[in-house]
Amino acid sequence: MMHSPSVSQLFAGAPLSGQVALVTGGSRGIGLAIARQLAQLGAAIGICGRRRAALDTAAKTLGESGARVFAAVADVSRAADAEGFVSQAESALGPADILVNNAGIGRFGTAHEFSEADWDSILDTNLKGVFLVSRAVVPSMIRRRTGHIVNISSLAGKNTFAGGGVYCASKWGLQGLSGCMAEDLRQYGIRVSVVCPGSVATEFSSPGAKNVSKMLQPEDVAHAVAMLVTQAPQSFISEVLIRPTQKP
Repeated sequence: MMHSPSVSQLFAGAPLSGQVALVTGGSRGIGLAIARQLAQLGAAIGICGRRRAALDTAAKTLGESGARVFAAVADVSRAADAEGFVSQAESALGPADILVNNAGIGRFGTAHEFSEADWDSILDTNLKGVFLVSRAVVPSMIRRRTGHIVNISSLAGKNTFAGGGVYCASKWGLQGLSGCMAEDLRQYGIRVSVVCPGSVATEFSSPGAKNVSKMLQPEDVAHAVAMLVTQAPQSFISEVLIRPTQKP
C-alpha cells in the first residue's frame, strides 16, 4: 500500500535556516499552521494578531520547536500597527525574507444588507491590510534584491456565490493586487504568490452544511506555502488553487 510522503520528507533538513518569516494573523487557524510549518523548516518567525492571549499561546507553541519567535498585537488594517509590527519584528529577528499576508475576516450575507462599517472592516483587513504590511516590508527586500511574499486569498477571489458579495469583493481585489505586485517586484528578485484555498476547517469557515472531515485543513494551506517559499530561485509559482479531494 502506498503512503503519501510526510512534510518532513518532502522538505528535508532546514531549507529556511537563517531566514526570517513574518505571518500576519499568525496566532491561530491557517496563520498558526503556516507559522508552525515555516518554523519547522528553520525560519525565525514573527507573528501578529489582535488578541494577546492567543498570541502568547501561539508564541509558546512555536518556541517549543526551537525557533526564534516574535509576537505582537497589531491590527493590520491600521497603518501604524502594520508598520510597527514589521519594524519591531525586524529589530528582533532581522530583515524579513518571507512575508505571508494571512490576516483576514469572513462575513457573509446579502451585500445590500451590509452596513458601511461591515464593508470597511472586511475590505480594510482582507485587502488594505495586505497593502499596508507589504508596503512596510518591500523596501528592505528591494535593497537586498530578494524576498518572497505570499498572499492568502481564496477560491472566493475567482468565483461568486450567494451571500459572498463583500467577502468576494475583498478577495477579487486581492487577486488583482497580488498579480500587479508580482509584476512590479520581480525585477528585484522578489517573488509574489497567491494561494487560493476552498473552504478550510477553521472558525472562519463560510456558512452551510459541510462535512468538516472532508474540508481542507489549515495544514493543507501551510504545505502550499512551504512549497512556494522553497521553490528554486530561477522561477516562482504565481498562483496555487487548493481544493479538497472529496467535496464536503
